[in-house]
Amino acid sequence: MAEQRLRAYGALLGAQARSQAAYRASFAVDLVGNVGATVFDVVTVLVIFGVTRELGGFTLRETLVMVGLSACAFATADLLVGNVERLPAYVRTGLFDAVLLRPLGALPQLLLMDLPLRKASRAVFGLAVLLVALARAGIEWTPGRVALAVAAPLAGVVFFGSVFVATATVSFYWTESGELANSVTYGGRDFTSYPVTIFDGWFRAAFAYGMGFAFVSYQPALALLGRADPLGLPAWVGWASPTVALVAAALAATAWRVGVRHYRSTGS
Repeated sequence: MAEQRLRAYGALLGAQARSQAAYRASFAVDLVGNVGATVFDVVTVLVIFGVTRELGGFTLRETLVMVGLSACAFATADLLVGNVERLPAYVRTGLFDAVLLRPLGALPQLLLMDLPLRKASRAVFGLAVLLVALARAGIEWTPGRVALAVAAPLAGVVFFGSVFVATATVSFYWTESGELANSVTYGGRDFTSYPVTIFDGWFRAAFAYGMGFAFVSYQPALALLGRADPLGLPAWVGWASPTVALVAAALAATAWRVGVRHYRSTGS
């Protein structure tokens, strides 16, 4: 049974790849064009440092480590999970009924039904930014930091993927929830592209630690750079991103299961 499901998922993925690559010139243009959003994030930081030497107490090289972690994690999660944002339309039009009728998991189907392969260029560029930033940051490499440099981006992918899924489940209760979800997912991407020290008050507390976005880039960057947290948190917090990602995944999975049970067919 498990092998048959894997074959079915593989067939869905293969069909998507063939359909999207059918018009090669158009697909190539989409690949190049989709890099723009991630490039803009990096350029914005460079422009800011054109008028200042430090941002929230961090230099350009240190900040670029955070930008790289954020860009790599978000772009990869957006590629793999981002099209779950279509769920409100599927619920509103009744397409989700057809998804539930198939003998396959509902979430994997949604993710593979329209996998945006054109966004692969963003993930590749985000990884390139991260590698360059790590190479130029003057990090004193140890086995632990090497492991963190690998684990932190993966944890960021899991975290952002969990955010995509959790916010999408709101559509089971409110089909016009798209903008609310975007404010968290894309707002979280923007938040993680900068040191959290530039934010203040309840906003920093809510986004950085209440929702966990500080563990995508800021805290791992501190651990990689060997810097003490200006906010006073202990050093071990910088190594907690994999744990936070697992907690986020568990919460998103629970929200998804509860949302699916709450769903009522459109009757179409």
